[in-house]
Amino acid sequence: MLVDCELSLFAVETTRDYGLRVAQHLDLVLGEHEERAFEDGEHKIRPLIDVRRHDVFVMHSLYGEAEQSPNDKLCRLLFFIGALKDAGADRVTAVVPYLCYARKDRRTQPRDPITTKYVARLFEASGADAVITLDVHNLAAFENAFRCASTNLEAIPLFVDHFARLLRHEKIAVVSPDIGGAKRAEQFRRALAAELHDEPAAAFVEKRRSGGIVTGELLVGDVGDRAVIIFDDLISTGTTLQRAARSCHHAGATRIFAAATHGLFMEQAPDVLADPVFEGIAVTDTVYSIAAAERRLPQSIVHLDSSRLVADAISAAHSGR
Repeated sequence: MLVDCELSLFAVETTRDYGLRVAQHLDLVLGEHEERAFEDGEHKIRPLIDVRRHDVFVMHSLYGEAEQSPNDKLCRLLFFIGALKDAGADRVTAVVPYLCYARKDRRTQPRDPITTKYVARLFEASGADAVITLDVHNLAAFENAFRCASTNLEAIPLFVDHFARLLRHEKIAVVSPDIGGAKRAEQFRRALAAELHDEPAAAFVEKRRSGGIVTGELLVGDVGDRAVIIFDDLISTGTTLQRAARSCHHAGATRIFAAATHGLFMEQAPDVLADPVFEGIAVTDTVYSIAAAERRLPQSIVHLDSSRLVADAISAAHSGR
């Protein structure tokens, strides 16, 4: 708890718009900093305000985009953390709405890297005292990888509010697109039940992956004559959601929606998600994808604002709550 220290808030440049919204909720202005690129691709980043004895929070969402890869963004954030610590900050917390490499959290083949763990070591080596992220892919792996303080925020309240208003008077089923996400979907189902004072049905779809090919269409659970919400942590190419949606459609679902915290929307995702089987798709604003920047996303996709959730977490961390 550093309530006697001044709170300083920074956002690395490509996360600036998101950072401005977080700062507004906290009634703060973003700290001024310099980012400079050199001809050979190297760069430097430094604070332009005095951060000595400050409690510093620096935001950067580590997804790939046209100009910077996840590696580029990670490197900038790590260097900034180091510069802030060298400038005398008492504590530096990395606020990472989307954490790169969080999906590579275990060995699936001999001698596989556990990249989540290596990323955690990089944060610690740069001087990060704490890390805050939003709906990391595997919570247990995230907590085990980081030896510094780590906090995972859940976007479930945002989705509960959205779908409770949309489907309050309908019979609902919450579906996980694979067995691995069943626990996540069940948490959302219970939260939605508490809000609606009614019990949505639960279901999941079989999924097998081999050589990058996804197969399996078996649906376990009853979705007939119900509005379905397919719930996951992220959308990459969209094929997993589409496969689950078609299974639900064939099983008699009346309306089909999808929800995921992180909308990466890679490769053919805009075309896949334009499938008329989807009536609506909700994601948060942790990622500003290339497809969104190029206005190629279907109109059925809505972005939910997560900036207040992050602002509340920063306030709580600073005050020790």
